[in-house]
Amino acid sequence: MKMLNRREFVVMSAGVAALQAGAPLQQAFAMSSDGDKELTGLTLSEASKRIHAGSVTSTQLTQALLDRIKIYNPKVNAFITVMHAEALEQAAKLDAEAKARKFRSPLHGIPIVLKDNIDTAGTRTTAASEVFDDRIPEQDAEVVLRLKEAGAVILGKANMHEFASGGSSASTYFGPVRNPWALDHIPAGSSGGSAAAVISDLAYGALGTDTGGSVRMPAAYCSIVGLKPTYGLVSIRGIIPLTYSLDHCGPMTKTVEDAAMMLNHMTGYDKRDVASVDHPKEDYVASMKQPVSSIRLGIPRAPFYDLLDPETLKAIDAAIEVLSKLTKSTTECHLPSTAGFSALALGGEREAYHLELFRRNAQRYSLGVRQSLQTAQKTMDDVTSEPCSEKVVDYVTSNWQLILTRKSIDDAFTNFDLVALPTMRILPRTINDALNREEEIKQLEPEVISNCTPFNIFGLPAISIPCGFSASGLPIGLMIAGPRFSEGKVLALANAYEQATQWHTKRPALSPDMVVPPVTRKI
Repeated sequence: MKMLNRREFVVMSAGVAALQAGAPLQQAFAMSSDGDKELTGLTLSEASKRIHAGSVTSTQLTQALLDRIKIYNPKVNAFITVMHAEALEQAAKLDAEAKARKFRSPLHGIPIVLKDNIDTAGTRTTAASEVFDDRIPEQDAEVVLRLKEAGAVILGKANMHEFASGGSSASTYFGPVRNPWALDHIPAGSSGGSAAAVISDLAYGALGTDTGGSVRMPAAYCSIVGLKPTYGLVSIRGIIPLTYSLDHCGPMTKTVEDAAMMLNHMTGYDKRDVASVDHPKEDYVASMKQPVSSIRLGIPRAPFYDLLDPETLKAIDAAIEVLSKLTKSTTECHLPSTAGFSALALGGEREAYHLELFRRNAQRYSLGVRQSLQTAQKTMDDVTSEPCSEKVVDYVTSNWQLILTRKSIDDAFTNFDLVALPTMRILPRTINDALNREEEIKQLEPEVISNCTPFNIFGLPAISIPCGFSASGLPIGLMIAGPRFSEGKVLALANAYEQATQWHTKRPALSPDMVVPPVTRKI
């Protein structure tokens, strides 16, 4: 009797699973062999329809992704931990429920990935730091519990910028995340691994966190959809914090519809969460389908269009032209200034979390994070200094200002309903450039390369969607934002733009024999 090799065994097992789900013999074996790439290339919505139709199983989808991760994760380094056994066990359980026609939600059986600062019970959560290399939480984050209850399969934990403290995803204990469109470039951060996994067809969706743009920036640089919801709409309990006052959690997907599908099962009041707000339940997939012809679109050129890379400006102008044909009107507008809020990020929230960790593990932090925390630690230790007292006052007054700004920000949306602007002002840097800049941080002047942070301060929903590429093939993103709890309208306009263009259908040309460029740093 001939012994089956691993590949033959996987093919046969997947074929049998497909037959049990009702798929024809020829289709069953096609899906598990030559169809693997076709399966991983599905959008979340497409995968969901196939599971509900019984033409594919969660186990098949999960195994196809795991097989692809084995080939391509060494190229892009999107994952820190791949949960092979756990994912297949989850998928098998969900397949049994599907066979009995007991579907939990449209997410039933859909494999997704979580940024590795989001707690998973029994699976290590590292925040991409050596400090937490062996940290294993006892409980899932609230948002993970909600997604699991909806039937999502957790494939693994995504690489990220260490402790979410940067925007490159190059500074991580587990090696830099690589942009799948150009392996020597950054995917942005801090949710770089989540974005790289989605655009590389290694997951159908992902969770990222966003304190100053960390969902939207990687979405822009990887040509996917990234949504930062209204502050407090999605629980951040069980997520390793950067700055509680600005932290958000949001979906990262291939399409706008996929993001709406995930958001439907991420929201809900959590009384044990410091940020959670009690907001009526909404169906964001339904809201996404509302007409956009009555929307008045605002274009906040100052300061968001300042110092744009020429190729970015060209792509954004073309996107605005498309949006102007979809909406009622397009007018120039202004949003309130966010000057004076730096004390929130620098004034103690991050240090409050890291104080004891840093004192015990300073040398286990990466260079950039260590330098920043050392400066903060020195100031905090000198409790008698006047600068310390001033820093406390600055933080408190900034926090008061933040509360007032969020209470009044909707008033800015009087003569317009939504705004559109570039997500990023420049094209992706190389990994080497990003790392060297980090080492030279004290010598460099502060540089604004993203338009994302003001919307964390405002606490407003904002989405980044693909809107073009540079001449060298690097992605460019468009951001759409609106008043608090206007996720439905934001998603609707983003979806209308997506349907009017083809940018969301583009995928990087990955191949198993791709050479991974070396990382070189200045000594």
